[in-house]
Amino acid sequence: MNTQFGDRLLHGADYNPEQWLHDPQVLKQDIEYMKKAGCNVMSVGIFSWAALEPEEGHYNWEWMDGVIQSLHDNGISIFLATPSGARPVWLAQKYPEVLRVSSDRHRNLYGARHNHCYTSPIYREKIKGINEGLAKRYANHPAVKLWHVSNEYGGDCHCDLCQDAFRAWLKRKYGTLEQLNAQWWTTFWSHTYTEWSQIESPAPHGENGTHGMNLDWRRFVTDQTLDFMQHEIAAVKSYNPELPATTNFMYYYDGLNYFKFKDTVDIVSWDSYPTWHKTADLDIAIDTAMNHDIMRSIKGKPFLLMESSPSMTNWQSVSKLKKPGMHILSSLQAIAHGSNSVQYFQWRKSRGSSEKFHGSVVSHDGSSDTRVFQEVADLGGILQQLSDVASTNSQAEVAIVYDWENKWAIENSQGPRNKGMGYIEEVQSHYRALQKQGITTDFVDMECDITGYKVVIAPMLYMLRSGFEQKLRAFVEQGGTLVMTYWSGIVNENDLVFLGTAPHQLSDVAGVVSEEIDGLYDHEQNSGRVIQAFGGSEGSSLKGSYTCSKLCDLLHLEGAESLMVYNDDFYAGRPALTHHRFGEGETYYIASHFEEGFYDDLYSDLIDALTLTRPVDVKMPQGVYAVARSNDKVQYLFVQNFTFKSASVPSLDAEWMSVTRNVDLSKAWDLEPYEVLVAKRELE
Repeated sequence: MNTQFGDRLLHGADYNPEQWLHDPQVLKQDIEYMKKAGCNVMSVGIFSWAALEPEEGHYNWEWMDGVIQSLHDNGISIFLATPSGARPVWLAQKYPEVLRVSSDRHRNLYGARHNHCYTSPIYREKIKGINEGLAKRYANHPAVKLWHVSNEYGGDCHCDLCQDAFRAWLKRKYGTLEQLNAQWWTTFWSHTYTEWSQIESPAPHGENGTHGMNLDWRRFVTDQTLDFMQHEIAAVKSYNPELPATTNFMYYYDGLNYFKFKDTVDIVSWDSYPTWHKTADLDIAIDTAMNHDIMRSIKGKPFLLMESSPSMTNWQSVSKLKKPGMHILSSLQAIAHGSNSVQYFQWRKSRGSSEKFHGSVVSHDGSSDTRVFQEVADLGGILQQLSDVASTNSQAEVAIVYDWENKWAIENSQGPRNKGMGYIEEVQSHYRALQKQGITTDFVDMECDITGYKVVIAPMLYMLRSGFEQKLRAFVEQGGTLVMTYWSGIVNENDLVFLGTAPHQLSDVAGVVSEEIDGLYDHEQNSGRVIQAFGGSEGSSLKGSYTCSKLCDLLHLEGAESLMVYNDDFYAGRPALTHHRFGEGETYYIASHFEEGFYDDLYSDLIDALTLTRPVDVKMPQGVYAVARSNDKVQYLFVQNFTFKSASVPSLDAEWMSVTRNVDLSKAWDLEPYEVLVAKRELE
């Protein structure tokens, strides 16, 4: 973590004092409450453009001066935001080109957030002006520890400026129209381009069926957003290059490839809003943990939980309150998976507009005598107690491939299912099994280095790009264990189908060839039965039959051995799970999407066979899982109960000592509903 923060965990919120400038007592009360809640940082200025620059070129810094100094005087640090996420009315009125044009080619009216064109020279000029003003005035203030660049970048613009920029991007990528036409396969439907000016972005009333173009537009949007963010960061770092910068990412956000941002942001941060209590909380917890681990993996370092709700949201379908204990549990879950902060949207509830009922630390009653405030304050005390955790990180022997561009291609492929291809669900099936068994997991995309892992899991590797098939081949040859699945090695980076056998350039590594793939209706199932014990061991967990759904790959063996076969349909008896030795390593190929128990049993066997490291070698009760962070000297263990009932946890090794509760961990002990217990052990 950057030394700006010291070795401490951060606790704070989005703070919007510009909404309360008419009442100076609010700021005074807020600071009193922040200290009472154990808060040590506030994100300020996220939507403050109109308050900072009420008229073009006329700045009002005085109120911000007072807020920053008051927080600093009371020991509270600042994440200072750039205000590009929501422009003032005067800017849109005077320069309408800054407003976005939608995919149907209509220019938006003023309103909402991120309703601006990243390509617009005027918008870039204006954001540079206010960003440099902020940097000149505050970049060297001792309270300011981080640049919070914009807020939840997202969306695209289809204006003439963006069309020209897209064509220029394509020229750089392909060089010639001949190459573009070949890679987009434009001879289909007679869509061959003869002039660059003929190319337009995908449109609902125009071209939207050229899959290579659809992919390239998404890539262009990522690159253009990244370029705009770099423009912002250059402005704020002009007065203090050492001050780190972040931008807050979102939950499974489909519009941007977040791995592309890893070399530009100094720290990854994201906004987490799980729908606790909507379904089984363990399922929601695994889903949330996966997002935490993706964010940690982008840079391979601790991240910041930039936003969460201390109680509820107001934009989900139901504004469900967190049950007692869930706030502390969910917050420490983020810490367990690599966050060095817990922050909220928002500190104090707004009186009006779209988020007036969004959860906050301080509600409309202005009181600190509430259940929510007390849980926030209790968490603040725990985070102070766990300050040493900030100097630790997660250590993983397993990596799962989660590739945004592959996901885009799968969901746009028009077959073998046009609804519910289930890429995220397939990734989660592997991740869930590993989490339940205490295995720390990294995530990589196809541009990442995979050397150093014992196991790489590549679910639904439909697209192969950046020479990833060669990375996988070398990984297995040199002794790694690769787990592949159905619908892999089908197309190149432009969604152009490979000719020859599938999986492309990996059929010998997997020892199988995929001939066809059967799409199952939602009401259909097949199943696979084990015909050979895993590793030849009669004590294998993988036994009997397991149901499967969604897609069934029809394989024939090219050197691999079959561990499971299908039970039903015309492909009964064909391989459903295979194993193949290649070079010094091995590959497992899973031919369908199986029930949860299959992944639990498969990975139980694989973990034992490869002696993968667990922080504790005990079987946790249903609804409880454990995860660890460590450095060279100490390891912290977070045991989390995501059920609304008490759970009996087996005894741990004698060296573990409880940090958050007085309990002897060398004996069986009870974990209360929605409780998390943190333990530590010395490694030296």
